[in-house]
Amino acid sequence: MQQTDVVPALPKPRAGIERIEAYVPGSAQVAAGVRAIKLSSNESPLGASPAAVAALAGLGTSLALYPDGTAKKLREALAHRYGLDSARIVCGAGSDELLNLLAHAYAGPGDEGIITQYGFLVYKIALLAAGATPVIAREVDCAVNVDAILACVTPRTKIVFIANPGNPTGSFLPFAEVSRLARALPGHVVLVLDAAYSEYVTRNDYSAGIELVSRAHNVVMTRTFSKIHGLAALRIGWCYASAEICDVLNRIRGPFNMNMAAIEAGAAAIADSKHEAAALAHNARWRPWLAERLQRAGLTVVPSETNFLLVRFPASPGRDAAAADRFLLARGLILRRMEAYDLPDCLRVTIGDEAANHMVADAMDAFMRGDAGAGHD
Repeated sequence: MQQTDVVPALPKPRAGIERIEAYVPGSAQVAAGVRAIKLSSNESPLGASPAAVAALAGLGTSLALYPDGTAKKLREALAHRYGLDSARIVCGAGSDELLNLLAHAYAGPGDEGIITQYGFLVYKIALLAAGATPVIAREVDCAVNVDAILACVTPRTKIVFIANPGNPTGSFLPFAEVSRLARALPGHVVLVLDAAYSEYVTRNDYSAGIELVSRAHNVVMTRTFSKIHGLAALRIGWCYASAEICDVLNRIRGPFNMNMAAIEAGAAAIADSKHEAAALAHNARWRPWLAERLQRAGLTVVPSETNFLLVRFPASPGRDAAAADRFLLARGLILRRMEAYDLPDCLRVTIGDEAANHMVADAMDAFMRGDAGAGHD
C-alpha cells in the first residue's frame, strides 16, 4: 500500500496575530569601518543620571534575590516627585508593557480601539494581539484631531490611545483639547495618554494628564524613563490611573515584572532633578538650532515639542528620504526611516550631542546641494 505524506496540523494563533507587522527598532548598523552615530531611537545624548548609575553599584550581592514585586520604592519615589498617590501607580517593563496590558485588559475580539494616523506603532500591535480591531482616526497636519477621534467612536469602542506629544510627529495636543476628548468619550471607554516625551514640553497650554486622571475614572497616563532620564536599557515605565484600573493591571501583570536594577535606578533618577534639567536645557538649545539649519537647507520640519524632529524631503528623484538615508548612512549617521508610519517621504532625527547635531546639519546641507555623491548609491 502506497504511503502518502501527511502534513501535520500546526498550532494556529488567535485571530489578529497574523495581521501584526512586528515592531522594528531604530537601526544601529552602518558600513564596516564607519563610526556609527545613532540618532534613530530618541535616546538621551546626556546618558543616565549619575545618581542612577551609582544606585546600580553593589547590586551584584543581591542578584540571587527576587525584586520587590510591588516596586514600592520606585512608586513612592514617583509619588513624592509628582505629588501622587503611590497606590494609583503601576510600574512596568517600559511603558510598552503597560500599553499592552491595557489593551489586553479592556479590548478583545469584537471590540474596537481607536488610534491616530501617525500614532506609536505599539498601539496597533497591542490591539491586534488582544484580538481587537484598530480603528484609525485621521490626523491634521501631523497632529492629533479630537473631532476625528470622536467621529470614530461606536458602541464597540473600548479604548483610545493617543501619544501626547506625538511620536513620530513631535506635535502636541493642548490640554483644553485633551480635556474635551475625555469629557466626550463614554464612561466605559478607557483613554490612554501616552506622555513618553512630556518632560520636553515647555508650553503653558500642555499637560501630561495627571489632572485628568485625578478626576476621571477612565483616563490613564503612561510615562517612561527611556527618554529624558536616559535609562532605555533598563526598560522602566509607569502609569497613573484610577484605583479600579490599577487593580486590573496588578491582577494581570507579571508578579516580578520590574527587576531590581530598574527599581533602584529609576528611584534614583526620578529624584535627580538637576540631571533632568540639564537634559531639558540641552534639548531646548539644540532642537530649534537643528530645525532652523534643516529648514535653511530646503527641508520641511514638523514643529516639535520632543527630543526629535520629523523631516520631510522633496519628492524629486535623488533628493527623497530614501536617498538621504543612504547618503547619511555612508557618513555614519543613523536616522529613522518612516515607511512603517506611512511617511515614506520623511526621516526622524533625534537631537544628539553638539558634535552630532553639527554633523547632521552639515550632511543635510551637502545632500540638498548635491555634494559628494548625494543621492547616489
